[in-house]
Amino acid sequence: MQKPGHATKPGSRSGTVAIVGAGVVGLCTALEAQRQGYTVTLIDREAPGKGASFGNAGYLATELIEPLSTGKTLRSAMSMWLKPDGPLALPLGYLHRILPWLARFVLAARPSQAARSRQGLVALNRAAVPAWQRCLEDIGAGEQLCRSGYLLVWESPDRLDDARLHADYLRQWDIPAELVQGARLAELEPALVATVSHALYFPEACQVREPYQLCQALFAAFEARGGVYLQQSVRALRPGEDGMALDTDAGALRFDRAVICAGAWSKALLQSVGLEVPLEAERGYHLSFAAGANTLQHPIGSAERRFVMSPLQSGLRAVGFTELGGLTLKPFRRRYETLRRHSEALLPELAGPAVETTEWMGHRPTLPDSLPVIDRHPQHDRLLFAFGNQHLGLTQAAISAELVVSLMAGRQPRLDPKPYRVSRF
Repeated sequence: MQKPGHATKPGSRSGTVAIVGAGVVGLCTALEAQRQGYTVTLIDREAPGKGASFGNAGYLATELIEPLSTGKTLRSAMSMWLKPDGPLALPLGYLHRILPWLARFVLAARPSQAARSRQGLVALNRAAVPAWQRCLEDIGAGEQLCRSGYLLVWESPDRLDDARLHADYLRQWDIPAELVQGARLAELEPALVATVSHALYFPEACQVREPYQLCQALFAAFEARGGVYLQQSVRALRPGEDGMALDTDAGALRFDRAVICAGAWSKALLQSVGLEVPLEAERGYHLSFAAGANTLQHPIGSAERRFVMSPLQSGLRAVGFTELGGLTLKPFRRRYETLRRHSEALLPELAGPAVETTEWMGHRPTLPDSLPVIDRHPQHDRLLFAFGNQHLGLTQAAISAELVVSLMAGRQPRLDPKPYRVSRF
């Protein structure tokens, strides 16, 4: 096995590759590179799967094809921000730093740009589940993925037309959704009958049984196939004519190629090679209720409260918030309290004092147009990128890995990579 720091002949398909970032995107990319004959070293400042990948809701949100920045979002942004239990948070102490990103976010809402973002999301999301099936079947872990179905719920009967209109809109994109209420809702999700008026049921939706267990399965397969893992911080990238040098806190390492999958930490690494991307760290919170408290049969999303609850092997997980607060602020206590209030409103049995809960906060990598970067460096073709999948990192991880490794290997990708180019900014 090739040791880290030793390059092979330039251009060799069996050359050395560093994957920077051991979240779910980096793990999928490392495995895909191994499948294509590369000798792979995975590098991360944390243990594999312990970043944003650890705290997600666990379901593949392929129905989320709307970019975050649209005219509708901008019109409702102020009310969402000012609402005490609302889904949008902009900490005042960080507001001056986020203003340039917000300006780009507003520009991304232009109809032409929003349409391009939507098309890019549709392409990735349609390919997401088949890519995951290929990845998991290859490592003998197909049981990690299951067809769970998903419910988008409304509590107010006055919002029935909203559900009908949303279902009609999704049908234009060949996304099946069934409007359910009454007996059909009770059949699908009996725990919600007392609190929910109606819902859209997505019968083809899939979820993973436990996000962290998924990452562990991916990492175990990577190591079993000869992969090397280094728990180090990468400080800078130094491209050369015949390889890539990575400056880490433990010294310099040299590889034939490198792929940056470092999520919200990718921005500084790209700056070290002359690229500025408007990447922001969107802080996501979750509250996990012990397994005995779970009464849900499917992942659910609240259309009114803007959060998700998902039944996992470890218990019931509530995930929410778009908090644009950077990488260094501490978690805000009131976010967990809001998640608790939302969860108890839908499932009153969670209000019992004996229900055990755990809290978590992580950083999602978010770009103004809601599309990831999946590309190679414009001047250094040995340096590639796969990051910025915002709320859809788990959903799009396997297909992002296939695309970026295709680019690295000089093969035609399954999808047109143009919407995800790093130079679009």
